[in-house]
Amino acid sequence: MKLQQLRYLIAVVDNGLNITAAAESLFTSQPGISKQIRLLEDELCLQLFARKGKSLARLTEAGEQVVRRARRMLAEADNIKALSSELAGESQGQLVIATTPTQARYVLPDTLELFQREYREVAVRLHQGTSEQIIAQVVNGEADFAIASGQSELFGDLVTFPVYSWERIIVVPSNHPLVARGRPALADIASYPLISYTYSFDDESSLGKVFDAAGVEPNVVFTAQDPDTIKTYVRKGMGIGIVACMAFEDQTDHGLVAINTSDLFPPVTTWVGFRKDRFLSDYMYGFLQRLVPALDRRAVDRAVAERMHNNVVVFPGPAPVQKHPGFGRQFTNCCGSGFTL
Repeated sequence: MKLQQLRYLIAVVDNGLNITAAAESLFTSQPGISKQIRLLEDELCLQLFARKGKSLARLTEAGEQVVRRARRMLAEADNIKALSSELAGESQGQLVIATTPTQARYVLPDTLELFQREYREVAVRLHQGTSEQIIAQVVNGEADFAIASGQSELFGDLVTFPVYSWERIIVVPSNHPLVARGRPALADIASYPLISYTYSFDDESSLGKVFDAAGVEPNVVFTAQDPDTIKTYVRKGMGIGIVACMAFEDQTDHGLVAINTSDLFPPVTTWVGFRKDRFLSDYMYGFLQRLVPALDRRAVDRAVAERMHNNVVVFPGPAPVQKHPGFGRQFTNCCGSGFTL
């Protein structure tokens, strides 16, 4: 059994059992992958896939168990390579961050700018998606860190730290009737078509629960992952937007007004998470400290050790969650001026 065979196996699974797509992702040939999968099955005396003709239909029960173990083996192989580079004093590497479009566009630029000033030989890769996709990428070893918002339970068995808290705001055209109301009630908001983030009104969403608790039915007409897309359709008059406070900028969001809703919707926490078995290189510790200034290397290591013993870890110590600068903001064009924290 070779590590390359396991990499082929994982690539096939991660590409929806499409061998051609797996081959393209690995820059190799489809016949080569098919041959190595067959050799692996012969060596293990196991059928990893149920087949329908020449196509793969599904993983067998044995295949599912092999895939789980293969992911752990490949993760450890990568850890050994990273450890080797670390001990050799190499500062080169790659930092892969899975996050949402909101974090990538409005939160991470300053942090990553500072990071790359110090770690010039480290290439940064941003993968964007929904919270569920982000977590899956880290669990599957496709990304080093997940940065997403929601309940800590979303991250499952990952080691997690709270990064900051933020609030939702309503975004409307400058001539919208809600501007004159200042702070609308839930019923006022629900009386208009709503445009918000994908999955904002799922059963587990705190936003949806607020409307449910009030007995108010929201009229969601459009959802998107990207807050800039949401604002585009708000400008088109298709509805009013509900976005994160940091996704509104007075200087650039011309024609729109942000309405404070801190008295209606609970604050949301953004978390960073990583696998407990992930080897953290020096530059990864550096990234974590820039993202969460209250962290240091010892605190991170202690949290990993706690998670290794299956204890729930949220934050090692009494340090509070910092608030994003937009938290509690009193927007100039609708609710007075300045910031209140």
